Amino acid sequence: MTEALLALVPVYGVALVALATFLSCLALPVPSSLVMLAAGGFAASGDLVLWQVALAAFGGAVAGDQLGYQVGRAGGRLFGGRSLPPKQARLLAEARALLHRRGAMAVFLSRWLFSPLGPWVNFAGGAARLPLPHFTRAGVAGEAVWVAVYVGLGAAFADDLLALADILGSASGLLAAVAVAGALALWLRAALRQRRRGGAEA
Repeated sequence: MTEALLALVPVYGVALVALATFLSCLALPVPSSLVMLAAGGFAASGDLVLWQVALAAFGGAVAGDQLGYQVGRAGGRLFGGRSLPPKQARLLAEARALLHRRGAMAVFLSRWLFSPLGPWVNFAGGAARLPLPHFTRAGVAGEAVWVAVYVGLGAAFADDLLALADILGSASGLLAAVAVAGALALWLRAALRQRRRGGAEA
């Protein structure tokens, strides 16, 4: 499937890049990072234009973020996690916890450093009614980093795209796990402090 997807990139060009980043920001299983790497590689070989690839990836990602935020804002109850499968509900819960503790910084970091949490931060940000200007500024800055890293690496390492994608995918999953563990640790510490305070008052 990976090779078939890569073969579509030079055929559909920037439209495919924009669609991939847009859909991935809505929690759909689209390998947008791989698509950006491939598009960067094809741009390096002259089949695509680098700035057009970067602009398409950035535009699709920002549009996806905005739609995800609005979906979360409109369907706050749905995105409370009750009607989602367990895995998705857990990711959403961790995204909400991260947002409550870090706000706009969580939006920025979840665009590129903890990207598996990104779509869920979009939904949670809307459901929590994070101010849209704050969400947008942080999201735009984070997406700029994400696009620059993946399109740039694709252009720089055009001959080793699959190996590079495997390395980056593993690193991204590890960072997401670290983020979830960190959020749980912060929640546990806050809960313990609250319990101690309650015990002291009693």
